[in-house]
Amino acid sequence: MSSISGIDNLISEAIDSLTSAKSQHDLDTIKSSYLGKKGSFTSLLKSIKDMKVEDKIIFGKKINIGKNKIIAHYDSLVNELKATKLDNLNSKNFDFTMEGRCNNVGTLHPISQVRKHITDIFSNIGFDIADGPEIETDYFNFTALNQPDDHPARSMHDTFYLDEKKHLLRTHTSPMQIRYMHNHKPPIKVISLGKVYRVDSDATHSPMFHQMEGLYVNNDASLSKLKSLLQEFLSCFFDDNALKIRFRPSYFPFTEPSAEMDVSCSLCHGKGCNVCKYTGWLEILGCGIVNPKVLENCRIDNKKYSGLAFGLGIERIAMLKYSVNDIRDFYKSNLDFLKQFN
Repeated sequence: MSSISGIDNLISEAIDSLTSAKSQHDLDTIKSSYLGKKGSFTSLLKSIKDMKVEDKIIFGKKINIGKNKIIAHYDSLVNELKATKLDNLNSKNFDFTMEGRCNNVGTLHPISQVRKHITDIFSNIGFDIADGPEIETDYFNFTALNQPDDHPARSMHDTFYLDEKKHLLRTHTSPMQIRYMHNHKPPIKVISLGKVYRVDSDATHSPMFHQMEGLYVNNDASLSKLKSLLQEFLSCFFDDNALKIRFRPSYFPFTEPSAEMDVSCSLCHGKGCNVCKYTGWLEILGCGIVNPKVLENCRIDNKKYSGLAFGLGIERIAMLKYSVNDIRDFYKSNLDFLKQFN
C-alpha cells in the first residue's frame, strides 16, 4: 500500500477501530497495531527508501499527518474514557475523603528489632560488637571456657556434633568472646550476638535460638560494677527506671562466683501473676565474674585483670518485653502475629 489514497484508507480504518474500542486495553492494542514498531505506518515508512526524492517528500508528509490524526483521536478517546469512569464513581456516591489502601510495607522481624535495640544500648556505652562462625571447634566452644570433658553440655543429647566431636554447631555465643580475647588486649568491652543451637524444643525452647553475651575485662571488674551495668541495660531495654533486679547464686564453669538474675515482673509489677508464676519475678539472664582459668586460656594475666560476663537468650527477653507465651510463635510466619511489631 504505497499510494496516497491507500494512506487515507489506512487512517480512516485506524480511526474507526479506535472509535469502536471498549476499554483502555483495546485502545492501546489498536494504537500499537498501527503505530507500533511492527505497525502498519512503520512498515510504510520503511518503504520510502525505495521511492524517488519528490515522492518521498509527499509520501512522508502524508504519513506524518495520518499518525498525528490517529494519536490525537487516541488521546481524545482516552480522556473520554477517564471522564466516564469518574462519572460512574460519582454516580455511586463514592467518598473521595476515604483513606486510601495502604501498600503492605515490610518491617524487621521482632527478634531483629530486639537485637538492634540491645546493640544500640551497648554501643552507646562503648562496647564493641564481636562476630564469629556458627560452626565451632570443641576448643573454642567448651575447652577454653573451662568446661571439662564430662560436662553434660558436651553430650550428644545437648549438642549438634558434625564430625566425631571435632566440629559442632555452637551452643552459645561465648566462643566469639574467646576469639576476641585471643586477638585483643585489655581493657575489653564487647558483646556478641548470634544464632546458637541445642538439642531442645518445646514452648519455651527452640533447637535454634539467638543469644547475646557481654564481656568486660579490666583491672576494676567487680560484682557492684556488674550489677550497675546490668541495671542500666535492663532499665533502658524495658524503658523502666523503677525496674527491680535481684541476684541468686548459681554455677557456670566459666564464671566464679556465678549468679542468675531476675527482674520484677513488668505485667504485675511484683504483685504476682500467671506469667511470673505468682513470684513477682522473672528469670532473665546468667552472669558472674570470669573464671581466672578462662582468662589464662586466652593469654590474659589473671593476676592483673579480672572480668565480668553475662548472657541471655534474645527470644527469652523478647518474650518478656512483648508478653509472648510461646517461643515458637516467632518462627511460624504468622503475619497476624508479626504485624503487631510493625
